[in-house]
Amino acid sequence: MLYFIPTPIGNLEDISIRSLKLLLSTPTLFCEDTRVTKKLIMLISEKFGEQPTTEQRFISLHSHNEKDVIKSLNANDFLSSNTAYVSDAGMPCISDPGALLVRFAQQNNIPYEVLPGANALLLSLASSGFEGSKFYFHGFLPHKKEAREKELKEILSFPYSVVLYESTHRILKFARELSLFAPEKEMFFIKEASKRYETHYFGSAEKIYEELKSANLNGEWAIVIKGNDNEMNGERLNVDDIFPLEISNKSKAKLLSKLT
Repeated sequence: MLYFIPTPIGNLEDISIRSLKLLLSTPTLFCEDTRVTKKLIMLISEKFGEQPTTEQRFISLHSHNEKDVIKSLNANDFLSSNTAYVSDAGMPCISDPGALLVRFAQQNNIPYEVLPGANALLLSLASSGFEGSKFYFHGFLPHKKEAREKELKEILSFPYSVVLYESTHRILKFARELSLFAPEKEMFFIKEASKRYETHYFGSAEKIYEELKSANLNGEWAIVIKGNDNEMNGERLNVDDIFPLEISNKSKAKLLSKLT
């Protein structure tokens, strides 16, 4: 059996009993970072008084070598004993490697199972207090300016809430971008979710940016941008709605371009 084991995003006590047992009893562990996984097992062993029940082999499988590692795998090796994939924190395959290994298991009839567990996406969305049955998960924005601004402007027009991740090195820049493009838009920022110094910032983009200027920015960040209430409560514009508008042809052309 091939298991995909979610790991705590902060508090070690968030690991499930089942994940704990599998993490300590699985002979072969594919890891996003073998050093992080070894340290996690050491901390868990100290925390819960449990030790690995077998000699363990750690294999590096991350975003830069995922394809090459999977090409080298023998499907029969997964049928003889339990194997697991462990990302650094949170749920494998969600802004983390693992999806290609899932596909490998499907293509080679290898039984596999993804365990439920800690996830920054859902935690931040629930913490935001924003209502709505629909949401959009975007992950990380691109680094290059033009592509980044284009995606950000699209996200800000969505009718439902959007969840993004950002690094500690770019969080202030990101807050500034949001305050420039949508200063009054309501947002929620969460830092170090489930950890000792978990911190929340909520309000307008402009307000949050001003607060972050003097804040300790170290840590992992998730951001929830509230959806546009007007679009959520009514019908969205379509092409036929544009032509009767009493605006210039240039403005009509811009609107049609956005819609199509």
